[in-house]
Amino acid sequence: METYLGLDLGGTKLLIGEVDAYGNILRYKRYDSGFFNQKAAFDIIRRSMDDYVANVGWVGEKPVAMGVGLIGRVDPNRGIWLQIDPHRTESIALADELTALYGIPCRIDNDVKSATRAERVWGVGQFSKDFVYINVGTGIAVGTVVGGRQIRGSHFNAGEAGHMRVGVNVGVPCACGRTDCVETIASGSGIDRCARLLKDRYETRLTFPPEGEKRVSVEEVVTLSQAGDPLCSVLVTNAAEGIANLIMNMVRVTDPDTVVLGGSIVANEYVFERIQACLNQNTMRFVTHGVVLTKLNPQFVGLLGAAAVAMNK
Repeated sequence: METYLGLDLGGTKLLIGEVDAYGNILRYKRYDSGFFNQKAAFDIIRRSMDDYVANVGWVGEKPVAMGVGLIGRVDPNRGIWLQIDPHRTESIALADELTALYGIPCRIDNDVKSATRAERVWGVGQFSKDFVYINVGTGIAVGTVVGGRQIRGSHFNAGEAGHMRVGVNVGVPCACGRTDCVETIASGSGIDRCARLLKDRYETRLTFPPEGEKRVSVEEVVTLSQAGDPLCSVLVTNAAEGIANLIMNMVRVTDPDTVVLGGSIVANEYVFERIQACLNQNTMRFVTHGVVLTKLNPQFVGLLGAAAVAMNK
């Protein structure tokens, strides 16, 4: 049986697992990450891989290939991790480094582009060649597939749609230099920033952890919104409107037949219904397969994406 090794590197965790050609996760292990630059991230990958090989091992023979999903700009053709921080460039030939260390051919890609590839292989790509995958997590990013091919851009930076303005005005500055980008309104980090900015304007029972240590709980925000909490109701309304407007912007730009939403925030039924209620039916009339939640497990979509990158399909 041919298997593929996936490495899903996020800001707080690294997930390593072995996947078969049908998208079944055969075994996996989670490692804490937390890093500030690419060199530190590479050290975490290497230490974690050494532990995985020694203590978890392979299901059978060595995996055919390994894939890594990464934050930031990635050149998948040359296997180079170009950039993690928009203000600092530290290119690393990561694919070659890992191939040399472990004797397994390695391919790499951006994390959301990897998740989009998983959708192409095991998700809506089985019936659609023109779809948009929108991931709403700590941040917001988009993978766009047109005619069966994923759009990457001249600098491998296509899909940073979290930096679109979507008509929701709160006054939150974004790291990109603009104000009220959809990521500052509707992502996990954005909901935290909006909650802290607006907390003195509305009554609320929301718990506020110390700033800089932990974000407010999106799950608590949604629960309190359903109970009529004034602040949390505003936060959810703004997030739903922002995501709906992002969807409609992408629909107008790329003409997909399907829009796929991924990430724990949009997977909540209450939030998903609020998003759908904000969609204009005339704008959405050509999205023949509708707006759907990914059927891929949100906890493992990054790992599946990395494995799909390894398969190179």
